[in-house]
Amino acid sequence: MKNYEIAVIFKGIANILEIKNESPFRVRAYQKAARSIENLTEDIALIAQRGDLTAIPGIGKDLAQKINEVLTTGTLKKYEELKKEIPPGLVEFLNIPGVGPRTAKVLYEKLGVTSLEELERLAQEQKLRNLPGIKAKTEENILKGIALLRKGRARFPLGSVLPQALNIVKILSREAPVERISLAGSTRRWKETVKDIDLLVSSPYPEEVMSFYTRLPIVAEVLVSGPTKTTIRTKEGLRYDLRVVEKESYGAALCYFTGSMAHNIRIRELANLRGLKINEYGIFKGEKLLGGATEEEVFASVGLPFIPPELREDWGEIEAAAAGKLPRLVSPEDIKGDLHVHSRYSDGANTIAEIAAKARQMGLEWVAICDHSPSLRIARGVEITALKEKIAQIKAFNQKNQDVKLLCGAEVDINLDGNLDYPDEILKELDLVIAAIHTGFKQDEAVQTKRLLSAINHPYVHIIAHPTGRLLGEREPYPINLELLCQAAARAKKALEINAYYKRLDLND
Repeated sequence: MKNYEIAVIFKGIANILEIKNESPFRVRAYQKAARSIENLTEDIALIAQRGDLTAIPGIGKDLAQKINEVLTTGTLKKYEELKKEIPPGLVEFLNIPGVGPRTAKVLYEKLGVTSLEELERLAQEQKLRNLPGIKAKTEENILKGIALLRKGRARFPLGSVLPQALNIVKILSREAPVERISLAGSTRRWKETVKDIDLLVSSPYPEEVMSFYTRLPIVAEVLVSGPTKTTIRTKEGLRYDLRVVEKESYGAALCYFTGSMAHNIRIRELANLRGLKINEYGIFKGEKLLGGATEEEVFASVGLPFIPPELREDWGEIEAAAAGKLPRLVSPEDIKGDLHVHSRYSDGANTIAEIAAKARQMGLEWVAICDHSPSLRIARGVEITALKEKIAQIKAFNQKNQDVKLLCGAEVDINLDGNLDYPDEILKELDLVIAAIHTGFKQDEAVQTKRLLSAINHPYVHIIAHPTGRLLGEREPYPINLELLCQAAARAKKALEINAYYKRLDLND
């Protein structure tokens, strides 16, 4: 989670500096650094170990030292000092989706608001709308933002917690007396957000496993401690449940604790029809244990092949398994290219040459480099002159290299009127055009749908980026008629992007 943690710290510093009316240059420096770290595809700790932090866009010697401080101590002294210079409530307000530093400052200076509860009460009483820069709609959005913040606290985006969870699995398997270990629960099913992390272990020495587990550096608090189940809370506020079972029950327990509940109920119903009982302890005929050491045994006992965890939602997977028609899941070997990466021309972390080298290392055949268009200034959108330079650079690369093909594309803003941010004479020069909404999120369903339909029907557009606009735990989807958009995209033979960035994952179901 270090990339995420450090990006959050740098964003926090930028916000506090803006509240304090510090130099806009310093504010932008921290904002840029945070974006670069968020966009990294490698663990920043590994980059630090190589001494390459200053190769990250926006990271100079000073910020590299601060990153190393966080990696070494878990905190940043500068950030802790800055937080003491403003009322604690202001830092909390900045976590509300849609509330920026200026709004937070107005709320404090004009009303003396210092707590989330107080802010919510005043918004409900309509006492914010007459403040400078705050209207009735702003007040309504603040209430929605508070609700979203509370909802987000209850769940974590999978991508922000999975690296840490996998590392814990690695440490336990290497250093604790475990026979088998696996993630379980919604994490193993790869749900987009998780409430907690479930771990399952088989071991003849459960007490030793638990003792080792509770002494891990990530542990902030031990909530429950026992010989077969121990729950801890990490310093980031995430709960981990570790269960230790006997090896004879491991497969049955893994099925049970992986879920989903609806899927498990269906499996138990099938077992009942065969005169069997299946629970977390195994497969039983009366009191006799018939099996349960592996998941394959559990599924075979009800006449089914192994069902991958990602499909266990009772959305038809049991019927498909019974008919021998389970879909084959996508594997890394299936991925031949990437149609949406950003370079240093806009807000990406790498040069075109570096992107090509990484693609070659990953065994990809092609990569489309699609930087932002000019109107998205916060992401350093590419002006037409620079875009022409990029087109020439990519053409020159392709003439010299045959193993990886680079496509020159753009992620083009869809304006409020539905027009695109580049003229047609530029768009037709590109290999790939991705159209996206990055502004005007508060428009109603009719307007947003019309904007997207306009882009879908544009002759030079190939893909609609992140169609719902959501950011998990930060921003709700803007209202759109998704069914209508899917129908229009199918007719026009245009693609709707899933977007695998862990905070987006738009087309989840």
